Amino acid sequence: MGIFSSLFTSKPKLADADFVNPITTEFHSHLIPAIDDGVKNIEESIAVLRGFSELGYKKVITTPHIMGDFYKNGPENILPGLELVRKRLVEENIPIVLEAAAEYLIDDVLEEKIEAKQLLTFGNNYVLVELAFNEEPRNLKNVLFNLRVNGYKPVLAHPERYSYMAMQKDKYEELFQSGILFQINMFSLIGYYSPQVQKTAEYLIEKKMVNMIGSDTHGPRHLVPLSEALRSKNYQNICKLKLLNNEL
Repeated sequence: MGIFSSLFTSKPKLADADFVNPITTEFHSHLIPAIDDGVKNIEESIAVLRGFSELGYKKVITTPHIMGDFYKNGPENILPGLELVRKRLVEENIPIVLEAAAEYLIDDVLEEKIEAKQLLTFGNNYVLVELAFNEEPRNLKNVLFNLRVNGYKPVLAHPERYSYMAMQKDKYEELFQSGILFQINMFSLIGYYSPQVQKTAEYLIEKKMVNMIGSDTHGPRHLVPLSEALRSKNYQNICKLKLLNNEL
């Protein structure tokens, strides 16, 4: 039975019995209920995590947004939310190890958090950061430098989605060669955002400028396209690279 056989039912089948996912740690999602633009409630959290388990994931590192005055999240609400979801995972008997970090927008507030060493990290002191989609932040280089000086290892979320970089691909080379890690979104592999984003993702894969793959899942609506992405030729190609996911 194919993955789209039950596409129009309330519970689409996400994986065939013979499907094996080489990446068992899913990184980059928004699964703490009602604190950003991700899942609205714990039922959606559990639905997504159940889907992840069916797709072969054993561990999930969820990363709520932290954006200046817009999403004023931090350990004080992310970690209690994490424990709430963990409890339900046990109750629902879903075999997923769940951890939490954050996705930090590079802005002035982030600079303050770096100095105060208040960042939520994952793995080997990695910190997930994102950029505005309309233009490069004026303090990009300064923030990346300060992260590294303070012992953090910055991971740039979905670099393929920043069109101003895609139009000047030497920017990617400059950042990557400086030691900044790149995390590609699963949905970029199948043109979910746009054909151009897919082409940029393919360029980064071809140049081997990818360190991690993540879904950037925001809710149950993303489970079917995630299942499609896992079966794509681009996913096969990206899994040939030395990704860090299974070491996290």
